[in-house]
Amino acid sequence: MAAILFTLLILILSKSFVGTFSLGVGINYGQIANNLPSPSRVSILLGSLNISRVKLYDADPNVLTAFANTNIEFIIGLGNEYLRKMQDPQQAQIWIQQKVQPYISQTKITCITVGNEVLGGPDPQLPYYLLPAMKAMHQALLNLGLNSQVYVTTAHSLQILKTSFPPSNGAFRDEYVQYIQPILSFHAQSNSPFLINAYPYFAYKNDPKNVPIEYLLFEPNSGSVDPNTNLKYDNMLYAQIDAVYAGMKALGHSDVQVRISETGWPSRGDDDEPGATVGNAGIYNRNLLQRMQEGQGTPAHPSQKIDIYVFALFNENMKPGPTSERNYGLYYPDGTPVYNLGVQGYLPRMDYSSSGENGLCVFRLVVLIIGLVVFG
Repeated sequence: MAAILFTLLILILSKSFVGTFSLGVGINYGQIANNLPSPSRVSILLGSLNISRVKLYDADPNVLTAFANTNIEFIIGLGNEYLRKMQDPQQAQIWIQQKVQPYISQTKITCITVGNEVLGGPDPQLPYYLLPAMKAMHQALLNLGLNSQVYVTTAHSLQILKTSFPPSNGAFRDEYVQYIQPILSFHAQSNSPFLINAYPYFAYKNDPKNVPIEYLLFEPNSGSVDPNTNLKYDNMLYAQIDAVYAGMKALGHSDVQVRISETGWPSRGDDDEPGATVGNAGIYNRNLLQRMQEGQGTPAHPSQKIDIYVFALFNENMKPGPTSERNYGLYYPDGTPVYNLGVQGYLPRMDYSSSGENGLCVFRLVVLIIGLVVFG
């Protein structure tokens, strides 16, 4: 323990550590794997990175307990399989009472995502249940006096767009408008954001010969100009965000904020997944983090700071689908970075303490001291 504390103190005094201490974005903490470190160890890693926002895909009590008193804000998730049941206000209230109330006094739960990529998903019945479930969850929060602390939303795939370029012509697919229109009204009334999972990588994967990879990776490139606004875009992600804003405006809503609930780049892929390399993944996320630290907005919304959750914290070895799906992580499960992000994180060993929770408390104290020293 003394050796580890000494190492952390050395890090405090390191100029490079001070200069690159914070990632400046939220992180998606997926757990579809059988080799991940315990939530208690992950809390130390995220604390060492000064990550203050985490998004889960469920409401794992082990995670919420492990992150108690860490001051990290959590988005928790309600899986698609529960949407039909959660249309019932009583069931929604029971869920809040079981999944939120026991933890919120010590763990900062700020948002519930009701479903993930429901529109355009494989189950054609789920869209009918989506908004009723969102409304039931919101009403349950109101009933329990938690609505000022926790908001309700859902995350969409970019597949909901029928037009994405030029960004000013952004429009939602006709078959989804009947669902999106009332969802936008719900967001406007409840002051909650519209979440989008945006992956420029997919554009390159689908058409590598005609999509310049530099435009996707935030690298120097000639960019593209929206002929309707004369605004220049030097990367695809910002164009995608503005296309969503345009689609919302076409439905009469300029009063809802767009946030990116997922974006990332795979470090490995199958033979038919061009561009999925460690080098490209590192470039994408390093450049993205730099822009987020600068507080950038998009060309059409320059004063609205972009809000992003990077996908994902770890590689997840049990995710189905192509190889890329298992290789979006910033870290391997042992805490080794997949590539250099310019930040230094620390994942304690499994035997870091002979006294269990006492050791965890000591680590949290050290991380707190680091934060105080670095940020004053």
